[in-house]
Amino acid sequence: MAAVLKQVLAWMPFFFGIGFIAPLTAQLMQLWEIPAPFGLSPIAFGLIFGGTWGLIANIRGRWL
Repeated sequence: MAAVLKQVLAWMPFFFGIGFIAPLTAQLMQLWEIPAPFGLSPIAFGLIFGGTWGLIANIRGRWL
C-alpha cells in the first residue's frame, strides 16, 4: 500500500495540472471571452495546457 501511495504522490503535479489548472484555464478563457486556438473547446485547451504544465513540473521537480 505504501508503494502505491508513493507512486500516486509522485504524480501529484500532473494530477494538479489536470484537476485544477485545466478547469481554471477554461473558466478564465470563458470569463475573458478568449477563444481557444485551433477550434478547440476551452476545457480541451485547458486540459492540454494544464496537463503539459503539470507534466513539465513533474519532470523538473518545480512549477516555475
